[in-house]
Amino acid sequence: MTTETVEYIRYRIPEDRSAEFLSAYTHAAKQLAAAPQCVDYELARCEEDFEHYVLRITWTSTEDHLEGFRTSELFPDFLAEIRPYVGNIEEMRHYKPTTVRGRGASEPTLFAWAGGAEAFARLTTVFYEKVLADDLLAPVFAGLAPEHAEHVALWLAEVFGGPSTYSETQGGHGHMVAKHMGRGITEPQRRRWVNLIQDAADEAGLPTDAEFRSAFLAYVEWGTRLAVYFSGPDAKPPAEQPVPKWNWGAARPYQA
Repeated sequence: MTTETVEYIRYRIPEDRSAEFLSAYTHAAKQLAAAPQCVDYELARCEEDFEHYVLRITWTSTEDHLEGFRTSELFPDFLAEIRPYVGNIEEMRHYKPTTVRGRGASEPTLFAWAGGAEAFARLTTVFYEKVLADDLLAPVFAGLAPEHAEHVALWLAEVFGGPSTYSETQGGHGHMVAKHMGRGITEPQRRRWVNLIQDAADEAGLPTDAEFRSAFLAYVEWGTRLAVYFSGPDAKPPAEQPVPKWNWGAARPYQA
């Protein structure tokens, strides 16, 4: 369970003070942005009753907030900005996130955007044909199991937001990591892997828009660099972890 905590502060601000209130928090937010204990923050205003505001601050932990930020050199300037509105606070509490969380369907997953399970099956089929014909990578995959490409397709599908078939049939992140232990993958091999999967994505007809490909390549870079590390002589298997979930990142899906 994450140690992060979410602080909610609910304000009731008369409408004639709303402009000065927003201005004060615009200045106070600079201290939050500079605080290593602060993950993110957002001030929202009620649509039905303009006098109501909710400030949400995610802290690295409750202790980091109370014993870190509040005793830091940033806090006095933060408090100076918001002090006139302390009397307008209706609630100020910390909340711990639960396991009930997720995303709605307003934004497609990378899995759906790519074309679903069939797209990832095409991708890995094309990719491993290239791998086995490549002089640099073929030795790494000598004796490749017939179902390997299918399993990698399931892995990638789950990583990019598809069904959890890989987890249910193969295992979590530790299972995938175990396949790389002791293989001694080199940086040139890693780079070739990255290049070939991008070529395979083109040939398999995966979307070529900048938003999708930047997210796709970000995972490929992350995953292959971990593979090199865990294939090294001093690597230790990680604790059991779920399959990582990748999302759009900085560039959201482009929709005209």
